[in-house]
Amino acid sequence: MDIQKIREDFPILSRTVYGKPLVYLDNAATTQKPRLVIDSLVDEYYSVNANVHRGVHYLSQQATELHEASRETVRQFINARSTNEVIFTRGTTESINLLVSSFGDEFMQEGDEVIISVMEHHSNIVPWQLLAARKGIAIKVIPMNDRGELLLDEYEKLFSDRTKIVSVMQVSNVLGTVNPVKEMIKIAHEHGVPFLVDAAQSIPHMKVDVQELDADFLVFSGHKIYGPTGVGVLYGKEEWLDRLPPYQGGGEMIQYVSFEKTTFNELPFKFEAGTPDYIGTTGLAKAIDYVNGIGLDQIAAYEHDLTAYALKQLKEIPDMRIFGEAVERGAVISFLVGDIHHFDLGTLLDRLGIAVRTGHHCAQPLMQRLGIEGTVRASFAFYNTKKEIDTLVAGIDRVRQMF
Repeated sequence: MDIQKIREDFPILSRTVYGKPLVYLDNAATTQKPRLVIDSLVDEYYSVNANVHRGVHYLSQQATELHEASRETVRQFINARSTNEVIFTRGTTESINLLVSSFGDEFMQEGDEVIISVMEHHSNIVPWQLLAARKGIAIKVIPMNDRGELLLDEYEKLFSDRTKIVSVMQVSNVLGTVNPVKEMIKIAHEHGVPFLVDAAQSIPHMKVDVQELDADFLVFSGHKIYGPTGVGVLYGKEEWLDRLPPYQGGGEMIQYVSFEKTTFNELPFKFEAGTPDYIGTTGLAKAIDYVNGIGLDQIAAYEHDLTAYALKQLKEIPDMRIFGEAVERGAVISFLVGDIHHFDLGTLLDRLGIAVRTGHHCAQPLMQRLGIEGTVRASFAFYNTKKEIDTLVAGIDRVRQMF
C-alpha cells in the first residue's frame, strides 16, 4: 500500500489545526472522505439530480439507475443473495430502530426477551429499552471478562423459550474487541433465534460476508466506511423482511392507497418511505469501490500492524491504562493516563493538532462495568501512519508532564 498516495486522495488530511499538521485519530466516530466520493456528490447534483423511481423523464430514470446500481454494489460488498435484502436507511441507528420497531411489533409480546451484550453502543440499547417500555419485553445482557471478551458460556445460558432475537456488535467501538459473531449466530440458530449484527465498526476494516456469517440481519453506516453521512444499510434475509411490517408510511413504500386500505410495495421498497438519499447512496457506492480498489485484506493487515505498533508505544508511557486486551481486536484503543481527566487530555491533544475522542463513547453501561466515567479513544484508518502514532505518543507524554 502506497500510504502517501492514499493520503493524497483525502484533501482534509493536508490541513493544519492550531498551526499544527492534522493528526486525525477519530475514525471510529467518522472517517474522512476520498476526493472521488466528494466529487461524485457534486457531479450528481450538477448533472443527474431528479427524484428516483417515480419519473418517466430521462433524468429520473438515470438517477434511478445510479441509485439501484448502488444497491447492487452494497449487495456484492456484503454478499447478500439479492438486492431485495438491502434496505437503505440514514445509518446504523435508524437501521436498528427500524428493525426493533418492525420486529418487535410483529414477533414480540410482554415477557419475550432480547439478548444484547454489555459492550453495546447506545443505539443498540435504547431502542430495545423503548420497546420494553412499550410492550414489556425483557433485556438480557451478555457479560464479559476483564480483557473485554464476551463470555460465551454465559451467553448460551441466557436463552429461554421466550428469547426472540439476539443483537450484538461485531467490533466494540470502545475496546476494539472483535466478537465471535459467527459462533454466536450458530448458537442462536441452535435455539431457533435470529441474530442482528451491528457491523458499524467492522465494515471498514474487514471482510463482512452475511452468508458466511449466516446473519439474519446486519446494519452499518456509510460515514464509517469513507462515504457520506446520512446514509446506511439494513441487510435482512428476505424470508425475514417479507414477514416484517413497514417501519414508516408514505410515498414509494406502497402499491395502492385508498381511504379504506393500503397495500404495501415489494422489497426492498416496503421499508424505504419517502425520497431516499439517492445522492448519498451513490457516494456510498463510490466509497465501497474505493475500499475494494485497495483491498480489504491489505487494509486489515496494515491496520493490524499499525494498531500493534500503537499499543506497544502507548504502553511505554508511565501511568498508562489501556482498556480492552482481547486477543482479537480492531483498530481502536481506549486509554487513560494517571489521574488526568479524559476531557483535559483530549482538549490539550487537540491544541497539538491531534484529533481523538473523549467521553463515554455512547457506551455508558460498558463504562460502568469498567468502573470509569470515560476514556480517551484513538481509532485508526488505512490513511494513518506510524509517524502519526509517534506524534500522539509524544503529545500524551507532553500533557502528562504538564500534570
